[in-house]
Amino acid sequence: MAMGDFSPNWQEVFANYALTPRDALGASTLYMRSDDETKSRQLADATYTRLVARWNMPQAQANIWFLGGLGNVNGNDFTGSRLMASPGIQVDYETTGVYASATTRLYRADGITHDYGSARLGFSFYEVDYDEIQPWLVVEARRMAGLSDRTEVTPMLRLIHKRFFLELGVNNSAQGRVNFMYIF
Repeated sequence: MAMGDFSPNWQEVFANYALTPRDALGASTLYMRSDDETKSRQLADATYTRLVARWNMPQAQANIWFLGGLGNVNGNDFTGSRLMASPGIQVDYETTGVYASATTRLYRADGITHDYGSARLGFSFYEVDYDEIQPWLVVEARRMAGLSDRTEVTPMLRLIHKRFFLELGVNNSAQGRVNFMYIF
């Protein structure tokens, strides 16, 4: 699987390979910048994802995921690189017409604390067959401590088709955002 999330203050590319139905290893690179553009961070890390729990219901699915990373972070306000750990949890619920998720991630290195939280809520405009593109409206609120003192809210149009999705939106700071996911 490959994923990307791109906006002026947050740019992430992530790829992983599923070793088992519950475990995946991968790598990611993340650029994060403060709202006032004075601080920036570049993180390259190895990642591990674990499906902790899954509930398959007749018309829905819910999951709890462990997300973790370990790698080197560089910044424009310190010299050299530092070891950064980024454990997190994601909880999600989805039907063919409704989606909700909440994620928290702790980005920690010596002298650096950038904890991240997000919540998403979305709905599909209408149900489609598997070979058709399904449009959704998804709204995300997210915040990262130490780099932002405000909550970013982004409404996005999500298009899902078989093994990919694409999201396009503009946040409450008038910044564009593009997300994608592709499952090989």
